[in-house]
Amino acid sequence: MGAVCCRPEPVDFDGDANLFHFSLLRSVGKGAFGKVRVVQHKQSRDLYALKYINKAKCVKMKAVANIIQERRLLEEIDHPFVVNLRYAFQDDENCFFVLDLMLGGDLRFHLDRLGSMQEDTVRFYVAEISSALAFLHEKKIVHRDLKPDNILLDEAGHAHLTDFNIAVHYSERRMLTGVAGSMAYMAPEVLAKKGYTHTIDWWSLGVCAYELVFGRRPFRGKTNSDLTHSISRDHVRFPEDADKKCSREGMQAIRQFLDRDPPRRLGCRQDGFEDLKRHPWFKTLDWDSLETKALTPPFVPDSKKANFDATHELEELLLEDNPLKARKRNPNQDINNLSAEMRQMEEQFKSYDFRKMQRRSYYPQNAQIVSTVTATSSTGVVSSRPSTPGGIELESRSANGHMRSDELMPPPPMNRSISEKDY
Repeated sequence: MGAVCCRPEPVDFDGDANLFHFSLLRSVGKGAFGKVRVVQHKQSRDLYALKYINKAKCVKMKAVANIIQERRLLEEIDHPFVVNLRYAFQDDENCFFVLDLMLGGDLRFHLDRLGSMQEDTVRFYVAEISSALAFLHEKKIVHRDLKPDNILLDEAGHAHLTDFNIAVHYSERRMLTGVAGSMAYMAPEVLAKKGYTHTIDWWSLGVCAYELVFGRRPFRGKTNSDLTHSISRDHVRFPEDADKKCSREGMQAIRQFLDRDPPRRLGCRQDGFEDLKRHPWFKTLDWDSLETKALTPPFVPDSKKANFDATHELEELLLEDNPLKARKRNPNQDINNLSAEMRQMEEQFKSYDFRKMQRRSYYPQNAQIVSTVTATSSTGVVSSRPSTPGGIELESRSANGHMRSDELMPPPPMNRSISEKDY
């Protein structure tokens, strides 16, 4: 009598989203405590980017509050120029984010290979990301880590903002004071620790625009102290051959993004985003068409090439001792026997399914995520001031935005994302 073949159990697509709903495809990113893979939904056949974060490593790196904060913020967001959340769930080992898949690579990847970019291309990216920032700021969300690494291209060449690991809600009445982000892109008011709101994102966009056009950053230093001084004091200077790479209107826009007085900064004036759209640099843009992705991007990534570091796939095959696979949850798990951090993730990292659930805002309740273990926020002692979560980031290069390879100036500490406790 022949052996009976074991058939896989049918997938319950009517239940909460879980890893059994997806086919695991290639690995495209690796970080300090998480990884990124391309996945395909077994029912819809749609492709997504799956970011998965090991719970134990998350606890060890004291990043539980960050993960919960990111999960909550992403539920609020749905915009054409943002890498949007589609599903969220967890199993006994990992927390999962299922995000829009971006196969065009990030701007750091392309900048490393091109050296610099054409002004028209940069203007197009700046316009699209400006639209995303205006949307976030309307929802009282400040990104705090805008840089080429966190701007992803889709297959058509449209730009999308990603990585909300240190994003936070803000209030005009009680400004943020924590130092968080990537130092080379930090606004002077962040380094001064005197309070800031959304204005810092527009400064960072100006740094990005300068770097993409000229292939170098406007403010530099060999040490953190030197870089801080440069950001706080140095005039914006353009290369000697700047007029060959950028128009007068373009350089004027960059200068205005990099105005140290936030109320005068481009994007921050009385009319905000509308004032930006009227700037001479953007006068040729049809904003209505741009915001519906009706404009043809000036640069289309090569679809025949991998626009990310392909070594992640090899590492997953050869070096991973616990490869990712769908696992059923332990039905006998007693949440009361878990550590406080693990219990916090179980209770607060909620499932999400964009097909079945309405997006909602946690503001202002989400102004602060507090550790259940230490009764402190990521800024330290709990206070009445809205706090800012720490900036532990996935150091990776992937299709959904976690790509880290700042190439200019000496080694990281000044280029990695840092939290208030790191600084």
